[in-house]
Amino acid sequence: MERTKQPKHKVFQQLVDNPYLIVRELNNRSFYCFVKYFWDEISEEPFQTNWHIKYLCKELQKVAENLGKGNKKLYDIIANVPPGSSKTSIVSILFPVWCWTRWIWMKFICLSYSATLSLESAETSRDIVRSDKFQTIYPEIKIKRDKDNKSNFRVESIETVHLGFAPRRRRGGNRLSTSVKGTVTGFHAHFILWDDPLNPQQAISVVELKGTNRWMDQTLSTRKVDKEKSVSIGIMQRLHENDTTAHLLKKKGKYIKHICIPGEILTKEYAEKVRPRKLVKKYKNGLMDPVRLSKGALKELEADLGQYGYAGQVGQSPTPPKGGMFKVENAPIIDQLPAEVNIVRKVRYWDKAGTKEQLDPNKNNSAYTCGTKIYLLKSGKWIIADVKRGRWEAVEREKVILSTAHADGKDVEVWYEQEPGSGGKESAQATTRMLAGFKAEAECPKGDKVYRADPYSVQWNDGNIMILRGDWNHEFIEEHRFFPFSKFKDQVDSAGAGFAKLTSKKRVKIY
Repeated sequence: MERTKQPKHKVFQQLVDNPYLIVRELNNRSFYCFVKYFWDEISEEPFQTNWHIKYLCKELQKVAENLGKGNKKLYDIIANVPPGSSKTSIVSILFPVWCWTRWIWMKFICLSYSATLSLESAETSRDIVRSDKFQTIYPEIKIKRDKDNKSNFRVESIETVHLGFAPRRRRGGNRLSTSVKGTVTGFHAHFILWDDPLNPQQAISVVELKGTNRWMDQTLSTRKVDKEKSVSIGIMQRLHENDTTAHLLKKKGKYIKHICIPGEILTKEYAEKVRPRKLVKKYKNGLMDPVRLSKGALKELEADLGQYGYAGQVGQSPTPPKGGMFKVENAPIIDQLPAEVNIVRKVRYWDKAGTKEQLDPNKNNSAYTCGTKIYLLKSGKWIIADVKRGRWEAVEREKVILSTAHADGKDVEVWYEQEPGSGGKESAQATTRMLAGFKAEAECPKGDKVYRADPYSVQWNDGNIMILRGDWNHEFIEEHRFFPFSKFKDQVDSAGAGFAKLTSKKRVKIY
């Protein structure tokens, strides 16, 4: 029996009697309106709109309404947006709740690289449903009492059909929250939402990259209620050339709508990354969001992330710099060191190599051992004070390291690279014993040389690193000029590692 349509005057009277029905109707028609209305339930900060939020909301609403009608899916979505752009709030927290207000039956699997982050988003979603504000607009939607925990909670609809009779309960969907490589066996969803499946540290590990992509392919992809209808929505900032975005686009790009929104398009490289291309017109003075990501905020992000990290996470272009990573003219050469009172800390970092220079000119490509001495000043700037560099056999190399430590003095911390494997460990332990009485320590560097040099290059290019005049200057500067395509990289690696020690709180012990 068809439902009789109410006369307009009765509908208007209902809206007058209960103005919350207007809010409900507006939220039903627009996910963006829902986001605005419930923003204060998830954040202490006032809602700050921007075009990228409206666009993401529109795209999410489109695939949800299509699924709600029982149609075959339009496409999966991958969205690349910068950190600090409210992506988690929109996709991982508010979107599932909005869907339940219209399609109570929808099931979600939500994940991140960390179970803690995934559970935090789940808790916030659950808190919205429980809130007085939500219950005023949607009094029939509840968290099912016997299925109420952060990792997997279920909703239900409780409706009063006739006064004096028990309410009608309608079984609703659920939200399973997990992490990459976490447990999803036995669960299926209408929507799979993945939010940052990798963090920056994992992205520099080939093992982590391959493991994450394999899990997405072989495990998560099988967890759909209906492969033809269920939708995957991924949102992340780019972290690596072979990260999850690149992997999935390469495999099935034509079935994915790729939304790519760099934080700024001040360079041609970043502008060419924008997807869909029509979104370029939305940028104001080259900025995606002049409030959240102003020029000042972007500058600070670049200093924190380094050029490589900034290019990926903000520019959505995670490719190693194509030369010119260091603007060599930005590092002034000085003729003398400042007074000791102006020096905060001193480090000499050794990038060790075990080969000896060959006399045959065709065999002189072996690596150098390099020890760079760098000072941190009270002004917040740094000075490259000295570089020792040569091709020495192991015994001779250790003698050079020891004699240099004596010449530098015991107020200079000595760090040195520990090569992988048992041989590298034994070599590092031998160096530590040799430097008894000095502040000395070995470390195992992580990530490739370009990644490690990133933060150092930002300060160099900002003019915060000075070079003490010496006969070693020319080769040192020229290696920086062509890095990462310079023939040798030992001086950049050594200086960058020393810089990293001066910007960390960890200090070496005296052995």
